[in-house]
Amino acid sequence: MAEEKKLTVLQLLPALESGGVERGTLEVAQALVERGHRALVMSEGGRLVAPLTVCGAEHFVWPIGKKSLKTLLLASRLRSFLLEQKVGLIHARSRVPAWIAYLAWRGMDPSTRPRFVTTVHGMYGVNRYSRIMTQGERVIAVSNTVRDYILREYPDTPPWRIQVIHRGVDGEAYPHGWKPDSGWQQAFLTQFPNAAGKQLLTLPGRITRLKGHEDFIELISRLNRRGLPVHGLIVGGASSSKLRYLQKLRYRVRSMGLEADISFTGQRDDLKNILAISSLVLSLSTQPESFGRTTLEALRLGVPTAGYDHGGVGEILRTVYPAGLLPLGRIDETCQRLAQQLQYPEPVPAGDFFPLQAMLDQTVSLYEQLARAPRR
Repeated sequence: MAEEKKLTVLQLLPALESGGVERGTLEVAQALVERGHRALVMSEGGRLVAPLTVCGAEHFVWPIGKKSLKTLLLASRLRSFLLEQKVGLIHARSRVPAWIAYLAWRGMDPSTRPRFVTTVHGMYGVNRYSRIMTQGERVIAVSNTVRDYILREYPDTPPWRIQVIHRGVDGEAYPHGWKPDSGWQQAFLTQFPNAAGKQLLTLPGRITRLKGHEDFIELISRLNRRGLPVHGLIVGGASSSKLRYLQKLRYRVRSMGLEADISFTGQRDDLKNILAISSLVLSLSTQPESFGRTTLEALRLGVPTAGYDHGGVGEILRTVYPAGLLPLGRIDETCQRLAQQLQYPEPVPAGDFFPLQAMLDQTVSLYEQLARAPRR
């Protein structure tokens, strides 16, 4: 980088295990390294640390996401770290790490301290604890839905501070029309034999009350009663605190006589393959999602996708595939629309919508511009 000053950027998040925030952190770190910047990531670690370091980024293991007052004591240690590593910009991606970063940053010389960026990845409960995510010198919102949430719930946030940078998907990793090889398909159907020969309806997402699993079970039941040859796939794991809810869902499937019609796959590393063989991918979250990356991944693969018309999922569907918009709270109408989709599927347009490269370019440009900007 001849003209641009080389930046040292520190991203902070609780862990690097799995999930959209974690993958985005990895992708941004890689983009920084490719442009000649230095990329640091601080978290408790996880399985994404290996690919992070392979791309040339540096990882530091700190208990930065632990919800404990003791974690706040890391602020002075972090302040020393920022000085030692000559960090030029801090990017906090979660609330506890953001508090530690803010306390460390606030205690530094305003004329020389790093620039401070936060990303609002979700529509958190509105309180003082969550307000920290609006305190960056620049605040990234991952969708227009999130921008509206910030301005509505935290009206003292200056609008000029907020920049919408939509999450993105790599078109090369999710090519339109792609299917997994026959060996994988055969192995999957051997594991879930009731899915063979059926139209697969897939509900991806972790097991929580907000993801719409109960609506999904009801819809599979109704579509079966209509004589449609469907099989439901509930794809996602349950944390230890959600195991009772998972048992409740399994009991509901049994009590409705749907054991042959719905499979619980648990946490999977081959979600892309499952999306690709699905007839329809659903997003039934009862609360609006901040973005809806899995919805976008399915659409990029060319798989018909339907979801409730709110939040980031509604934003994506209105832009890419309006045929997939479903009315929240109207299960009869939703069932009718899904039956129509299954019998007469509307093709998903091919196109480079919400590209990953745009997200990376905009994020790194924001870093570079803020690093050059005069301090207020």
